Amino acid sequence: MQITQTALNDVVIFEPKVFGDERGFFMETFRADVFTQTTGVESLVQDNHSKSRQGILRGLHYQLEHTQGKLVRVTQGSVFDVIVDLRQSSSTYGHTLGLELSAKNNKQLWVPPGFAHGFYVTSETAEFVYKCSDYYYPQSEVSILWNDPALGIDWPLVNGNQPALSEKDQVGCLFANAPKFA
Repeated sequence: MQITQTALNDVVIFEPKVFGDERGFFMETFRADVFTQTTGVESLVQDNHSKSRQGILRGLHYQLEHTQGKLVRVTQGSVFDVIVDLRQSSSTYGHTLGLELSAKNNKQLWVPPGFAHGFYVTSETAEFVYKCSDYYYPQSEVSILWNDPALGIDWPLVNGNQPALSEKDQVGCLFANAPKFA
């Protein structure tokens, strides 16, 4: 497993080694010992799996209580994945990171607690899977507007079309007004 530090504090990319031949492929996608040694997180408690069509944007989400860290990856298709550091004590507070996650590149992104997270589907469909460090707690979920000008995220919108959003994402808050972490 190749582990790459990113420009954002505590955010890493895991890239498994893929062994393939005419029969198909094999890759080890998760090892608790390597994960804990790299992130300091002792356990991941919930797995989630979503499928979305091209043009869907989910996010930018986070939970104020039961704050979740997420190890995210794509098993089919491709997405543009984005995170925002909401930890006021961090030297990368307010900074964003966007990268392609796909079934071809096999990259997994560790999104620590204290970050907002979202993704935009660039392929015809995409299947997105992630492990969480705490359970989903919808009572404390917050959504930041995907197109907040203060964040300046350069989403690769297919044909320049506006993304399809859930109702809660359509009425998300601005980064300036969003609750933050210490």
